[in-house]
Amino acid sequence: MHENDTDAIGAPTRRDYVKFGGAVVGGGLLAGCGSSGGEETPTDTDSAPGSPTETTTESNSYSVTMEPAGTVEFDSVPQSVAPFTADYVDMMVALGHGDAAESIWYRGRYKTIHYEELDGVSIDLDSLTQLWNDGVPKEPFYAMDADLHLIDPHALTDWFQVWEQDDVEEISEQVAPFVGNVIFRRTDDWHDYRYYSLYEAFEKVAEIFQERARFEAIESMHDDLVATVQSRLPAPDEHPNAALVFGGQEPEEFTPYRLSGNGANKEHFRTLGLADAFSGTGVDGLSTSNSGTIDYETLLEVDPDSLLIRYHRQGLTRQAFEDEVVSYMRDHELGSQLSAVQDDRVFRGGPIYSGPLHNLFMIERYAKGYFPEAFPENELFDRDRLATIITEGVDG
Repeated sequence: MHENDTDAIGAPTRRDYVKFGGAVVGGGLLAGCGSSGGEETPTDTDSAPGSPTETTTESNSYSVTMEPAGTVEFDSVPQSVAPFTADYVDMMVALGHGDAAESIWYRGRYKTIHYEELDGVSIDLDSLTQLWNDGVPKEPFYAMDADLHLIDPHALTDWFQVWEQDDVEEISEQVAPFVGNVIFRRTDDWHDYRYYSLYEAFEKVAEIFQERARFEAIESMHDDLVATVQSRLPAPDEHPNAALVFGGQEPEEFTPYRLSGNGANKEHFRTLGLADAFSGTGVDGLSTSNSGTIDYETLLEVDPDSLLIRYHRQGLTRQAFEDEVVSYMRDHELGSQLSAVQDDRVFRGGPIYSGPLHNLFMIERYAKGYFPEAFPENELFDRDRLATIITEGVDG
């Protein structure tokens, strides 16, 4: 070890250890990110046997590998984590580690109303540092001084194009490593590395927080809900198609999304077997390279069986959506001609960044909304059981 690897009293500082390739001890991180190399491995959770970190750290150290950043090694569970999108914050809340969350890309995109139905489950949204401020400056990352950045670095360099690779390397070395993967959509040309499904990404986050039991319990609830719902669905040819769009409060134009994509924020729609109304129409979905809109004339040409309208307002209830969005469309000269409006099949589109808790509520919401006769119950999954898993953990 070099002499300048230690501080004045001989104890290694976190940034010295990062700089010289040793351990990040402040929040439980060891040597930072390994090379991604573009490779995918079916089981990538174990550190390489005989690695230097294994021989110099305690036996309870562990590693987590996730594309594109590679492998991050831990000597204890990180206490301070900086996420970017709300799907990952929702994962942290689900695992009982919401208090460790330090940040959010944009508060208005984090839907938290579902926590109100889970006793003891909440998050202080105002306490999260909003990373977007006419860009994503680096200063908040230094100020948060998080133990880990739960962020796909390509979100900063390619999605928003606000950082260069040198900026990622600077924050990785001076503050803490990055680990994460943009999972909410699969329409970006730059995402040429492995995608993860919602529950694959959730499992990685569970590995970070060493919460295997909580993860498996919630996964089991999800699997049971999916099985229940799909056992009662009508025949596929009786499923309506849907147009998923962003519309705003008094929509005159719509930004289309594609239900046919495999992004994590559409998992609940796939569970219900909803067909993409835009398939074969030439209408492309939102992506880094496409942010176009369509008007009522185009929407009338498609004339979907149902509309799923995303509208960014925190805590938007079904009644408020009816009053502010649906009523406007019913009174609109062209909007009122849409079959979805006439047949009362205009629904809230749900959050763009859906985590596992969002997902459970969305499956239930759309099952009951689209097929009310098949799902007359008030609730399709046990809120008390879910809240207990989150707040108390799993016995045994």
